[in-house]
Amino acid sequence: ELLQEREIPELNSRAQLYRHVKTGAQLLSMQNSDENKVFNITFRTPPADSTGLPHIMEHSVLGGSRKYRVKEPFVELLKGSVKTFVNAFTFPDQTSYPVATTNHRDFYNLIDVYLDAVFYPLITPDHLAQEGWHYELEEVDAPLQYKGVVFNEMKGVYSSPDSVLDTASEEKMRPDTPYGLDSGGDPRVIPNLTYQQFKQFHETYYHPSNARIFMYGDDDPQERLRLLDSWLSHFEPLEIESSIPLQPWFDAPRSYTLPYAVDKAEADSAKAYTQVNWLFPEQTDPAGRMALNVLSYALVSTPASPLRKALIDSGLGEQLTGDGLSSYFREPGFSVGLKGVAWENVDKVEPLTLETLTRLAEEGIEREMVEAALNSIEFALRENNTGSFPQGLLLSIRALSGWVYDHDPIEPLAFEEPLRRVKELLTADPAHLQQLIRQHFLDNSHRVTIILQPDPDHADRLEREERAKLDAVKAQMSAEELAQAVAYTHALRERQAAPDDPAELVKIPRLTLEDLDREAKKIPIAVSSLDGAELLYHDLFTNGLLYLDLGFNLRALPQELLPYVALFGRSLLEMGTETEDFVKLSQRIGRKTGGIRYGAFHSAVSGQAEGANYLFLRGKATMSQTADLLAILRDILLTVKLDNKERFQQIVRQAKASQEAGVIPGGHMVVNGRLASHFHEAGWVSDQVGGVSHLFALRQLEREIESDWPAVLARLEEIKRRLIARHGLVINVTVDADNWAQFQPALADFAAQLPEGTGETAVWQPNFPAVHEGLTIPAQVNYVGKGANLYDLDYQLDGSISVVLNLLRLGYLWEKIRVQGGAYGAMCGFDHRSGLLTFTSYRDPNLMGSLAAYDGAANFLSGLELSDDELTKGIIGAISGLDAYQLPDAKGYSSMLWHLLGETDEMRQQYREQVLDATA
Repeated sequence: ELLQEREIPELNSRAQLYRHVKTGAQLLSMQNSDENKVFNITFRTPPADSTGLPHIMEHSVLGGSRKYRVKEPFVELLKGSVKTFVNAFTFPDQTSYPVATTNHRDFYNLIDVYLDAVFYPLITPDHLAQEGWHYELEEVDAPLQYKGVVFNEMKGVYSSPDSVLDTASEEKMRPDTPYGLDSGGDPRVIPNLTYQQFKQFHETYYHPSNARIFMYGDDDPQERLRLLDSWLSHFEPLEIESSIPLQPWFDAPRSYTLPYAVDKAEADSAKAYTQVNWLFPEQTDPAGRMALNVLSYALVSTPASPLRKALIDSGLGEQLTGDGLSSYFREPGFSVGLKGVAWENVDKVEPLTLETLTRLAEEGIEREMVEAALNSIEFALRENNTGSFPQGLLLSIRALSGWVYDHDPIEPLAFEEPLRRVKELLTADPAHLQQLIRQHFLDNSHRVTIILQPDPDHADRLEREERAKLDAVKAQMSAEELAQAVAYTHALRERQAAPDDPAELVKIPRLTLEDLDREAKKIPIAVSSLDGAELLYHDLFTNGLLYLDLGFNLRALPQELLPYVALFGRSLLEMGTETEDFVKLSQRIGRKTGGIRYGAFHSAVSGQAEGANYLFLRGKATMSQTADLLAILRDILLTVKLDNKERFQQIVRQAKASQEAGVIPGGHMVVNGRLASHFHEAGWVSDQVGGVSHLFALRQLEREIESDWPAVLARLEEIKRRLIARHGLVINVTVDADNWAQFQPALADFAAQLPEGTGETAVWQPNFPAVHEGLTIPAQVNYVGKGANLYDLDYQLDGSISVVLNLLRLGYLWEKIRVQGGAYGAMCGFDHRSGLLTFTSYRDPNLMGSLAAYDGAANFLSGLELSDDELTKGIIGAISGLDAYQLPDAKGYSSMLWHLLGETDEMRQQYREQVLDATA
């Protein structure tokens, strides 16, 4: 039955909210012209403890179901679908199962498998053992161990101090609600989970009466209703108590100090984290929610934001913690603080935060900062740029932000009216944000401060506790129980390694090769020159927005300046100019554009020893803002003021803190980047600009700024002199033809004002050490990688390698590294430009075992008896990788990169045909 219908012009969509009459399941059906269709089914799943039951269930329901009795239907989908998104999410209070694809038949195949998975999963004790936890005992005399995918995933989470801080803040702020527990799972608690609890949890919550279903895109809205009724009508209505209670308010602020693991070798230099957190009242008014978003953005979201600036300028810490407003809970919260705080300063962060908020409540936030916040939020809402993430998926998460608490799901999607109300309110009452600061911060007793103290013994202590617990369990086991544990360990491994029944595999719906486009999609590009710079233009519909990329060729720099590249890019945006300090510049960017960011690009070039290495400035604006965008770019490129020691020191400290914080959660990328640095120039440059070598350089640079600032400044000025020039510059524009004609003369004026440049290029002498490396980190998990250059071994490129990688990634490596090894993930990649093949693991309890698995890949492939069906799935999965869905700005950027790398449409078409024609 239709409960509500509403046109949302700002999303070019019609939204219809339905209730399934028999079961009470709700459907939000959004109709529009977006070919990237999205389906998402969500259940409210409040945890009762910190065993990670909602998270383990999320993994397990995708491990075989009533119709699809194979070990991993999820993986089979990944192999043989042209999906643009397939995954599942465990939130603190809900579990979501979203899929997306541009192919109509694929869409309904994915929905069929996902609905059977969530409503009729097999969830045997073996699923709990594999995905959650089990005792592993190789032989009677061996030490007892815990194994399980989620167990090791959460060990990785609890190894990251940023994750520990976020989890602690969430749990201590809302201790009397399900948010006071860890829905993802605490590794110390996960082994308490029993199979009876596991089974009961699914029976309790995974029912249509507790479901919220979201569908979006250009498919038939009537077919959606028919399809869903065919699934839901088999169930009887059920009374399910899954509501999320409100947190009783604290009458006084609270504070907690917790340990986090640091490397013993760095214990003396390790520093603390301090974060202040507030709980806000539940927000049911869209304009009230938007006003809080504007306040949060103004306070902390840019380098010029006054609360962020006060904390950074204090010198008490190196980098901000907390993202400001967090609105994906029933009651939103606000978090802010500092990482890299000397222990003697930890008690100074909270008073400074409160003093700054008190001052802002009295004096107000600068009008320019509020305008920047409003413009940035409005631009982001109108652009709805989700990158590679399907736009419909973001909208489903936004709808669920109210829907899961029984509020209207359509209201959070329609932003025009609340945006208008907030603008009017701030015009009529300029002090409104000051009142919000008083109400939600200064007069709010529900405040929690979390201090993370570096503890070099913490990791060892956790390991000792786990070992003692396991030894105690083993000591209580009888000889018969020990034998059973050994037998189960080997039996589970055999079941994990056993192939699926081919008769069951063919039941999983999939596409055929006939469903795939044989022609590669082309992106329009026009190549010309502009005053010595290379000009690339892409005629694409962008809904009135203009995307402008400026690429500066790093070949202009001598190699000793490469570690400064990212810092220089950031300095352009965050140091100020001759006429504006960095606060005014940052506010101007926020007020007058859709944003400007910097980024580096590094890639090998096929058949060449030299790679392509660029520093990019990437800007976007509405057409009415393009003059402002060009004026700002001109000012920062020509008049950037680099002579500000204190500000540059802050930038270096923040960069160092961010890179250090990213090592544990992103260890697989650290490993992959380090491998590439051993093989080709672009990999080596990338390591200098943003990898392990760069981190070591940042630590050295932090000291050098103090000891010899003039030398540091001279290097920055040298980069500016060599890099900012028309010679070697690539200008990339993405917009429709009418707006391009309007913009072109202004762009020509802009380019003419840049210096011509000398055209000098540096000679680099990369060092490719032929050594194995070990990098130690204070984590309870490993990231294990191995790489080799196949071209050096006489491999000739053929598109079939994409099929090989798909079979390895989702077959052999998935089984060996994840299913049997217990790691959270395993990846392999081939860089067809350099010839580098890499294997990496993610949150891995093993080390030598994973290397042995990589070494076994060759034997697996050479002994593979590949059926036509498996080959077809491999080809479809490979094509899916080639056809990643892109929004207009990403299309223009990709087309530019292909041009810079000398890759033509004909070359990409040939590669695609090789993939499609791959044979066993």
